[in-house]
Amino acid sequence: MTDRPTGSEFGDGEPVVRDKRRIDPDTGSLREAPDQSGADGGTPGTPGTPGAAGTPGTPGGPGGQPPREPSDLAGPSAQEALLTEALSERTADLQRLQAEYVNYKRRVDRDREAARELVVGSVLTELLGILDDIGRAREAGELEGAFKAVSESLERVTEKLGLVKYGEKGDTFDPRIHEALLHNYSDEVDGPTATMIMQPGYRHGERILRAARVAVSEPTEQLPADAAKADGPVESTDDEQAADKSAE
Repeated sequence: MTDRPTGSEFGDGEPVVRDKRRIDPDTGSLREAPDQSGADGGTPGTPGTPGAAGTPGTPGGPGGQPPREPSDLAGPSAQEALLTEALSERTADLQRLQAEYVNYKRRVDRDREAARELVVGSVLTELLGILDDIGRAREAGELEGAFKAVSESLERVTEKLGLVKYGEKGDTFDPRIHEALLHNYSDEVDGPTATMIMQPGYRHGERILRAARVAVSEPTEQLPADAAKADGPVESTDDEQAADKSAE
């Protein structure tokens, strides 16, 4: 039996214990990184040899960087496609927001204009009675002096606000803008005609503030047969004749 030679690479036969803990159990502080110079017999950075803990700077080794994202590993063509897709999505979002803003602005402007028209129309409606008094005073020849100046100023203001007066003798009767207070038949008209303006009408824009009140005449040929008979002589009844005799 051959004895193990002394002084060989196996040492003197005593076991060797190496403490590779990074935290010192006595002080609790972090130990310095072990020397990778290969003093323990291994080649530094070589897997499978003592002291090999991975090549520094590689993923997973000491001082290594974390794995990169898939987009970092992709080539230039893939990155360009991703950027183009992201740009398209952002552009679509911006266009949608711009369209929503434009629609909102139009709706707000339309509502504001409608509210303004409603308020102005309400104020003008309250002034119609005063305008009627001015018109009657003008027809009677009583519109003179300071009263005339104030009346004309008021009429100019109402016209500036969009108030329009309508209704003239001879206008074709339109039930949408006229209100018939009297009705008769005449041989001088060809159709329903406003032959008398009892009260002028007023409108503000497309809104009728007050319909014109008129007397309407229709052609005589449209006179119903029952009405034509009523226009002839009416015979008195026996009761009426007896009442006349008693009166005599």
